[in-house]
Amino acid sequence: MADKQVVLITGATSGIGLLIANKLHNNGFKVFGTGRHPAKHQDKVLFELLPLDVTSDESIAKCIEILSTKTPVLDVLINNAGFALGGVVEDTSIEQARKLFETNFWGTVKVTKAILPLMREQRSGRIITTGSLSGLIGLPAMSYYSSSKHALEGFFKSLRFEVKGFNIKVSVIEPAFYKTNIDAAAELAPETIKDYDKIRKQVSQFVADTLANAPTAEPVAELVLKIIKSKEPKFSYPIGKNSKFLPMLQFLSPAMFESGFLQKLKL
Repeated sequence: MADKQVVLITGATSGIGLLIANKLHNNGFKVFGTGRHPAKHQDKVLFELLPLDVTSDESIAKCIEILSTKTPVLDVLINNAGFALGGVVEDTSIEQARKLFETNFWGTVKVTKAILPLMREQRSGRIITTGSLSGLIGLPAMSYYSSSKHALEGFFKSLRFEVKGFNIKVSVIEPAFYKTNIDAAAELAPETIKDYDKIRKQVSQFVADTLANAPTAEPVAELVLKIIKSKEPKFSYPIGKNSKFLPMLQFLSPAMFESGFLQKLKL
């Protein structure tokens, strides 16, 4: 293990996390993936899976304890665990929103805090987090998901300053639409208010059409490998169709961005 970089990837049993884990394993990294039920997936992957529920403080502590018995160092943390929540604000309960933030934001924060002492002590490390284009722009009927990803952007922008002196590099990748299982695993708010029927229908159709024509997510895994190999990685790595153009347009011309998006949704 001494000649291999050691990587911990949360949410590595499916989707982008699985692609990243396989890519790094195939490129000679020692990969530890995590999942809530690793026994169900271990025989399907070539890297070791550890049990982890990012919403549980006890589970996080246990995972780090197990990891410490397997390796004295951790070169890279990849925060990938998360899920999507769709629905307009009025339809979505605060309980649903809290559940989303416990995974997408607080789960990521807690895992990061748990590994920071090790990286600070070894005076090196990479922290790469799977954000989203939704963390750079607002999307209708995805307010809470978008806000959880915006929160990650702010958290890691600040953390990057704090740990720079310890040679810990912090980056966020911001994928646009790719074919993954995130839509199948998404939770949806109940449709209770008829006034929102039109926007729900149009957004749902837009997402379905976009995903149907979206590419597979291998480029995201390639990007992660590139970031790890970079001596001085940037903070922000948007990737995918319009992932750079839309945030720029929103910043430079909010009115044009909004009108264009509404036209795209046929609203």
